[in-house]
Amino acid sequence: MTRRKLPIGIQTFRTLREQGCYYVDKTGYAKRLADEGGRYFLSRPRRFGKSLFLDTLKELFEGSEPLFRGLAVHDGWDWSVSHAVIRLSFGAGDFTQPDYLQEDLADQLEAHEERAGVPVRTASAPVRLRRLITALHERTGRSVVVLVDEYDKPILDALEEPELARRNRNLLRGLYGTIKDCDAHVRFSFLTGVSRFSKAGMFSGLNSPEDLTLNPSCSALCGYTEEDLDAVFAPELPGLDRARIRRWYDGYNWLGKESVYNPYDVLLLFRRREFEAHWFETGTPAFLVNTLRERRVSSLDLEAMTGDRSLLSKFDVGDVGTEALLFQSGYLTIKGVERDAGGMARYRLGYPNQEVRQSLNESLLDALVPNASAQLSSGARFRELLGTNDFDGLRDLIQAHFDGIPHQWHVRNDIADYEGYYASVFYSCLAALGFDVMAEDSSARGRADLTLRFGGSVYVFELKVTELAGAGSALAQLKARGYADKYRGRGAPIHLVGIEFSRETRTLAGFDVESA
Repeated sequence: MTRRKLPIGIQTFRTLREQGCYYVDKTGYAKRLADEGGRYFLSRPRRFGKSLFLDTLKELFEGSEPLFRGLAVHDGWDWSVSHAVIRLSFGAGDFTQPDYLQEDLADQLEAHEERAGVPVRTASAPVRLRRLITALHERTGRSVVVLVDEYDKPILDALEEPELARRNRNLLRGLYGTIKDCDAHVRFSFLTGVSRFSKAGMFSGLNSPEDLTLNPSCSALCGYTEEDLDAVFAPELPGLDRARIRRWYDGYNWLGKESVYNPYDVLLLFRRREFEAHWFETGTPAFLVNTLRERRVSSLDLEAMTGDRSLLSKFDVGDVGTEALLFQSGYLTIKGVERDAGGMARYRLGYPNQEVRQSLNESLLDALVPNASAQLSSGARFRELLGTNDFDGLRDLIQAHFDGIPHQWHVRNDIADYEGYYASVFYSCLAALGFDVMAEDSSARGRADLTLRFGGSVYVFELKVTELAGAGSALAQLKARGYADKYRGRGAPIHLVGIEFSRETRTLAGFDVESA
């Protein structure tokens, strides 16, 4: 197969097609939604292809037939019919400035008004949008298509300034309400964003847009599937470890039968040929990390979170649910579904892949200890000691790490108690180093703090804070509750590691190992 241009940073469908870029065909989704008609909303994390899909809808409704030749939608679309399209985008700009949203919206509406030949009048944005929609319907004789990209960015950008965020939210609520009120003039509407703000906060009434976020049939509407990589990007795969690609970048799921890759990660991997945190580094998780710390959420908790639909949608100014924040921003994804006796679904959340697990825990470690870089720099030494099962050396290395944490950092980062803090530091360090580590590893009789798989062996850790140095209670708990029993019989060596810290001295007080 012939190599094509990688569409990195290209969000316009016309540019992508005219320049002969790789394209994963999503037009089948576009046709199905267009045929069904109505109003839709889709939430996906940043850089997941939302803007490109919206632009694909624009070109489709405008009747740009040559761009769709050879694609799934082409032969089933009536190219003799076209619709006027109003597209608004809030993907760029500084919405932390008090009047920026009003100015940006006025500028976008004016550009549409000038193209449509509609007189520009001084009025509120909702009034101008209503006039524009009705005028276009009257002039063309066909109902209008309305597309809104990054509908929530003016609110998200201002979350740390709640008053401004609410002002932006209220302005946008009036704007989006106009789309609902112009139902007779609107053929189709589609809104995209990162968050799912509560419908009471942004949308209301029977004509709220249909939320496609957790619709299984739309799970792969954005993102690349395993099949897409093999079929579309086959020329880019030679020389890359296929299993490693999957481990690093696959794993996002919105209740579909298969998980998807983040497109931005895949495209950057094919260009640079390096496994790096491409997607993670385009964002700044400072707000997330600060929120987790303020709410005293342990890094171990992130591996064992659950939520129902309402909990994953709890997102509004001043009331952002922890699970919703992590899920909607793409740091956690759905790993499984469990139903209670009444059939109510609860979603088990977890990291989508190694990129997110490793990178987020590196950021969390920065907030937990003052010398995170020093802790991470000893990763090679940790692997060396673990590879030879030099437990005396491991004890000394771990003690050196925790001895280097000043007293004030223990107080500042009190997750729920000292035990939670020590476990969070230890887990985040291992995860940031790329180890295959599982937090809160469940068994029939409870949960071990950490389980680490390395070099064909299984290491089960229990961390405790005790009054008596070297009391041995951590190892005793591991043995008494049989946390490692589920790994027996698999042929892998098992090592039980009990680590204890002194409540008084706040340093390592005991390190006991039993191997089987």
